[in-house]
Amino acid sequence: MTVATAPQLSTNQLLSALEGVTAIPCAPYRAGSIDYDAHLKNVRYLMQTNNLSEGRPRVLSIAGTSPIHQMTRAEQVRMVDVTTRAMGNEGVYVAGVMPSPLADAKDLIGELNGLQRPPDAYLIMPLAGVYDPDGMYSEFMAFGEEVDDRFGARLIYYFKDSRDLSQMGQLFRDSEAFVGVKVGTSEDDVQPLVQAIGDNGLVIWGIGDRCTRASQLGTKGHTSGIAVAYSKASDAINNAQRAGDHAESQRVEDAIFALEELRFRDGRRYNYSAVISAMAQCGFDDIDGGEGAPFNPPVPAAISREVKAAIADLAQYH
Repeated sequence: MTVATAPQLSTNQLLSALEGVTAIPCAPYRAGSIDYDAHLKNVRYLMQTNNLSEGRPRVLSIAGTSPIHQMTRAEQVRMVDVTTRAMGNEGVYVAGVMPSPLADAKDLIGELNGLQRPPDAYLIMPLAGVYDPDGMYSEFMAFGEEVDDRFGARLIYYFKDSRDLSQMGQLFRDSEAFVGVKVGTSEDDVQPLVQAIGDNGLVIWGIGDRCTRASQLGTKGHTSGIAVAYSKASDAINNAQRAGDHAESQRVEDAIFALEELRFRDGRRYNYSAVISAMAQCGFDDIDGGEGAPFNPPVPAAISREVKAAIADLAQYH
């Protein structure tokens, strides 16, 4: 795999790549610490099993499923650094960034921008705490303008509250920095978001590989938390959608439905740990999920049995 500094992608090239699959691998932990060697094994798997049609690049992101919420800043910067240097020119990288407070987010983007191989875009994670959507618009307008001017940063917003829809449309009309929105609410918001964003940005499905209906409603591309184990399924779904074959997309989606259902059950309780369990039980030696992350212990025995049943017929998609 080439290890080099990637050239700056044009916004059109970036958006074209984002119409594919954004794989979000789980950060592997051992004894409470990130196992960077195991992570690089997972990155190599994802890069080497790129089955996207038309020679499209693999897109990786370290974000919510990773999970960045529990990483120190030093750990997150190191994760991005080792990932992007391993990817080199062969892939596209989107760095997840917590926006609270925005001053820290600016500093983090500046630090990541100074890496040997900086990210191609930044996924702005959902706001926490109390906020007014009008205030969100004004603050993110100023934030986007600053990081665009200073670092040339292209931003993707993780949409998690339906009440913010009007302000999202306004933000994308007025800001050149925001180029995409990741839908993290429901299918009900897809068409309103597509209409609100218009030609000012890309609407990406952000709730896993259960994305056929969202594609029919107008999303382009999707994020995947299971691609780290079953990349061929994620790629096949995206390829089918790109070809307009939603029946084939649904067929593959049905095959991985049980694993996805486990991930999103009970308020996404097992979003991370079900994937780690699948990686441990699948028997493949080219990936390594580790032992479970902070706040995400291994699944109970009953859930482990459900994972085993869910992946019984998925080896073809590894």
